[in-house]
Amino acid sequence: MKSESDKREEGPGPDRAGSSRQPSLEELVQAAPGLARIAAGFARQGAAEIVNAYVEAASRAVRAASQGESTAEAVQETTAELRAYLRELIGVQEGSRPRSSGDASTEALRRRGEELLRQSADVSVDVDSHPAYMRILDALAPDEARILRFLAQAGAQPSVDVRAGLPLASRLVDQGCTMVAEEAGCRHADRVYAYLNNLHRLGLVWFSREPLRDPRSYQVLEAQPQVTEALERGGRTARTVRRSIVLTPFGEDFCAICLPLG
Repeated sequence: MKSESDKREEGPGPDRAGSSRQPSLEELVQAAPGLARIAAGFARQGAAEIVNAYVEAASRAVRAASQGESTAEAVQETTAELRAYLRELIGVQEGSRPRSSGDASTEALRRRGEELLRQSADVSVDVDSHPAYMRILDALAPDEARILRFLAQAGAQPSVDVRAGLPLASRLVDQGCTMVAEEAGCRHADRVYAYLNNLHRLGLVWFSREPLRDPRSYQVLEAQPQVTEALERGGRTARTVRRSIVLTPFGEDFCAICLPLG
């Protein structure tokens, strides 16, 4: 006979019916929302019939569970039916990968590149703006549009870092201090770093290490609380390092085409 320890090591065995533990009705209901999300996704693409298939299959599984039948078999049958229906709907054979929305094969990419070169040599094709501008507009916050318009109208703006210590062994106390958000009239000036990082990510602004030619443009900035407090934290050796924030050529063209600057 097997000891109790041997039985425990073998793990849970089959139930009285000779099969593994059946999932409860609650587990079946919890699995339903995931199938519903799949159905809703296809419904938004014009395949509303998947919703009816889901409702019918799920209802059949719930009825089976409520009548004491094997919920495991009901779930398995429901899953298999829905999987087969989805594959038929989107045209995927068993064992194959679903079709992607775009062909990313080497041959397809080469054809697209050749088409771009053909259009560039065709004098009848006139594109008046970069194709990325529409996507960039979707990726901008309203305050970021204000910053871009301000930079396009007023030019490069001052920015300072605060460092402490010897020139060759200094430490950074604060960086990127700027008044761009206040000057641009942003509603959420406290989000200026997130705004500028996003504009830099989109290729619209540069964080230049070169200072502006007019040193007077830094006087107001260096008197701001953020800078003076950083200088106090840095101690006697603290100092400001002057930088600038400028539009890239890509950003200048974007502003000229997409933003009202008049």
